Amino acid sequence: MLENYLPIGIMILLGVTFGVVMSKASEFFGPKNPTEVKLSTYESGMEPVRSAHERFSVKFYLVAMLFIIFDIEVVFLYPWAVNFRGLGMVGLVEMFVFIVVLMAGFFYVWKKGALDWSRSERKVRTDAHKIFVDKGV
Repeated sequence: MLENYLPIGIMILLGVTFGVVMSKASEFFGPKNPTEVKLSTYESGMEPVRSAHERFSVKFYLVAMLFIIFDIEVVFLYPWAVNFRGLGMVGLVEMFVFIVVLMAGFFYVWKKGALDWSRSERKVRTDAHKIFVDKGV
């Protein structure tokens, strides 16, 4: 029973060993003359203009999470497509339900405006501020 897992253990051990050896080799053989220019922030060859601790828009993270969700959908679709004939009608119905649920989520996100990059957050905040100031809130 345990001998079935031996090849997997060997591959994990080889992967970890390779990663550690390459990291240490880079430290050992790499140049060791840090200067102020080499340690500065690199922005496509231009001088850095802002702090590196600037906050990103929430839209960036939301789109990243949506990308991961729909990327995982492809991970589930590929094995289904490979074994499509073997799964029969039950497999077709299950995948149809899976895609319908994902598309419902996609249309919900789309309707809420999560994918709309044309409106800036600053404009929305300014408009909301004017509404509250005009009403005396």
